[in-house]
Amino acid sequence: MAPNLKSDEYYAILGCPRNADENALKKAYRKLAVKWHPDKNPDNEEAKANFQKISEAYAVLSDPKKRQMYDQYGKEGADMAEQGGAGGFPGGFHSSHGGFPGGGFSHGGMRPGEAEAFFASVFGGAGGDPFGFGGGGGMGGFSNISFGGPGGFGGMPGGGMHHHRGGFGGMPQQRQQQPRRPRAKTWNLVPDGTEVTIQNLVNKASLNGDRGVIQDYNDSNGRYVVKLEDSEQTISLKPANILQHAKCRIQGLEQSPEFNNADGRIIGWSAQNERYNVYIPSKNRVVSLRPTNVILKDNTVAKVVGLVSKPELNNKFGTIKAWNRDTNKYDVQLSMQQIIRVKVENMCIC
Repeated sequence: MAPNLKSDEYYAILGCPRNADENALKKAYRKLAVKWHPDKNPDNEEAKANFQKISEAYAVLSDPKKRQMYDQYGKEGADMAEQGGAGGFPGGFHSSHGGFPGGGFSHGGMRPGEAEAFFASVFGGAGGDPFGFGGGGGMGGFSNISFGGPGGFGGMPGGGMHHHRGGFGGMPQQRQQQPRRPRAKTWNLVPDGTEVTIQNLVNKASLNGDRGVIQDYNDSNGRYVVKLEDSEQTISLKPANILQHAKCRIQGLEQSPEFNNADGRIIGWSAQNERYNVYIPSKNRVVSLRPTNVILKDNTVAKVVGLVSKPELNNKFGTIKAWNRDTNKYDVQLSMQQIIRVKVENMCIC
């Protein structure tokens, strides 16, 4: 079920059934909280309100006692559990994630400071990676930086799919898969085991933003088989419907040179602004960068874009073999016989 942020019902807000387990609830919260975090949506009052609403819903449903009372008596029941609980916020707010600083949990809804503190508590607050797989890690002092101008950062704005081996749109498989043979090395295909985010789906838009791992590639339909995170479900996706969590290094920033040479991981792409969203673990920041400021690591499979001299190569995929700092160009292997040299901005994982 899709999240319904116009609802007042906590399960509906998170898009989870009433029998959802803790892992499903946390996954839903993480996906929505990262999407609507105020730092990723500056000066957006709707995002701020949604972030508070999402956090309030998960704060209740992640606490076993509050969830039990909510299931029986609704929000009034959760309030009763809160009043009878211990620790947490002053005024009796308690969470299974432990206490955190700030004012009391108000009956009129979670306040901005409470939502921020709760978000940090869920993700550990110890410099972990909320965008990593496996549900671990924390965001700590998560913030987004956005600068305009040459050599700086830009603003951050907020297909086809088939189910693999029967069923519709990511439903569980109906038969056990046979062990797969390792895929032969190809220069134009993203390797098995690569972590990806689902994007640009139209018929199953609720899956956009979900994450998974590439398991295989089907030559017959030109689609990747992706196993969804925290699930045994697999779906079949076109290349345009996946975004690799590719490792990269930042370079050439003039306004904020302290970020130059920092390692990062791409977690998003804005087609509107043509910028990557890059998470920098050492800085605990998400920044929005032009492709020319993002150096993809060797062996990343990327797409040729924007070539004027050889337009016939555009939209072909190849493996980045090396980056030359002096020329700011990649050597890219398109096939066993063909290696090309192109500018950094002419290779994209979008």
